[in-house]
Amino acid sequence: MMDLVFSDAAKKELKDLPQDLKTIFLKHLNKIQHMPPRRHMKHGIPHHVEKVTKQARLIYNVEEDKLYILHCFKNHKEYERWYKSYK
Repeated sequence: MMDLVFSDAAKKELKDLPQDLKTIFLKHLNKIQHMPPRRHMKHGIPHHVEKVTKQARLIYNVEEDKLYILHCFKNHKEYERWYKSYK
């Protein structure tokens, strides 16, 4: 099982989520810890993305036995704004 390491941004974003959405994010984090990452981002962006709900996204990196959580976006608008900053 991989260790979770949260960025300061991810900690704040997770803390600010409604409790029901926070529970869903935590379940996905548990799943990612036990299963290898599946979807890598496109356009040379060096991160993985996990679709948590229809709108919510989780951005993370995997290095050796650690899972670095970078962002916990509660809606697609926030995710798109961050994603477009790389283009």
